Amino acid sequence: MIDYSPFWKTLEKSEENWYTLTKHHHVSDSTLHRLKHNKDISMKTVNDLCRILNCDIENIATYVASDEDQKL
Repeated sequence: MIDYSPFWKTLEKSEENWYTLTKHHHVSDSTLHRLKHNKDISMKTVNDLCRILNCDIENIATYVASDEDQKL
């Protein structure tokens, strides 16, 4: 599963917050809710967050093996 806890740590260290992401950068509340609950988001959104936060992808997400992953 993809874990977005690095995103929250990166956001905390940045000058951005939930308000600025939604009001200034037009990231939807729904997207932030999905991040909070480790739900799927698009790679376009990951790209946008990296640009906004001036960070690398590993500062947004990490892979964690899980029994809930789909069968391959």
